[in-house]
Amino acid sequence: MRPLRYSINVTLDGCCDHRAASTDEELHHHSAAILERADALLFGRVTYEMMQEAWRPPVAATRPDWMLPFGETIDRARKYVVSSTLEGVDWNAELLRGDLGEAVRHLKQQPGKGLYVGGVTLPLALADLGLIDEYEFVVHPVVAGHGPTLLAGLREPLDLTLVERREFRSGAFSLRYVPRRVTA
Repeated sequence: MRPLRYSINVTLDGCCDHRAASTDEELHHHSAAILERADALLFGRVTYEMMQEAWRPPVAATRPDWMLPFGETIDRARKYVVSSTLEGVDWNAELLRGDLGEAVRHLKQQPGKGLYVGGVTLPLALADLGLIDEYEFVVHPVVAGHGPTLLAGLREPLDLTLVERREFRSGAFSLRYVPRRVTA
């Protein structure tokens, strides 16, 4: 069974707006390495369209050289898109329709390294369903003062165990957690 991992950039006040957190070469290399741990990416419509606009060639070719490994990783990755409004997708992507929990459980049961989910709305639904196996929050030393905020609207608190912490030269740090398993 392949794990479903969630990674998101977040500010000190919980903002998940990608425009609120700055990035640098070290963080881009970290993000590319994260994505290399996955066989496929899982996006909602908004995140898929945002990533496609930012990273699909030839747009990605206009980025600084240090951003290219991340762009190349996103470009070649298999993508699954959860949307009830899109008629079709391309860019190595497939639409997921029907029951979200059932569709994601099916993807997780396939062999492989793992799945990664990004964005705000879809991960909230997946967290509520208990389908996320690992959470990574890349916390940036910024107070944005606006939203959207991390997992806002979660039905039940997540009880997490810290499994890795990494600091970056920029002052950002990565916190990686797994859900705490209740033992009887």
